[in-house]
Amino acid sequence: MLISSSEIELEIPTAIVDFHFSSSSILAAAYHQKSSLILQTLNKMSSSYSGMEPEFSTFEAIMFPSDGRPAHCVSLMTSPSKGVDPLNPSVKLPVRMPHPEVYMDYVPEELGVKAWKFETITYLEGMTRRFTNPYVVFYPVVSRDGLPFPVNKNLREMQGSRFNPEYAWRGNLVVGKYRESPFSSLMDASMADFPLIKNWFSQHGSPQAQR
Repeated sequence: MLISSSEIELEIPTAIVDFHFSSSSILAAAYHQKSSLILQTLNKMSSSYSGMEPEFSTFEAIMFPSDGRPAHCVSLMTSPSKGVDPLNPSVKLPVRMPHPEVYMDYVPEELGVKAWKFETITYLEGMTRRFTNPYVVFYPVVSRDGLPFPVNKNLREMQGSRFNPEYAWRGNLVVGKYRESPFSSLMDASMADFPLIKNWFSQHGSPQAQR
């Protein structure tokens, strides 16, 4: 089953939003930095906001660059949120907002988490039961100039004859792994997960149609 975030909005603490927007240039510059450097920079900056304790954590995820570079692991930052988990509203686990927009080119920096949507990967065709640890695909939906994002060359190649330009995956995609929900229990992914994710992409186009 695919679950879309098109109607989901999470409440993010004002201090977190202000911090995220003001640090957009640093996040952009950190695109090619190691995960430890990203986390250290963010934690250092967050400590200056009204006595906030550094509460940023990262999880390994897989990035699929749109320009054809090979998929590779990146650090997916998360920050605390006061919102209720939209996938598990009855579970009282702390909500943590992922920030895949750090790795998405051409998105408006001021939009932050509103620049992307997500789809979950809970099973592959032919499976009799769902993944114990599903995956979540974060993809960009709002560009700075209002034009479509470039077609993701990696995923176009994976789909081969199944490729449909109308439902092409576009821009840089980030795929995370989770237990109960991508908003409360992300976990580290690795390139060992790549074959399963590749299999899913080869059979599924983007829910964000471009006509």
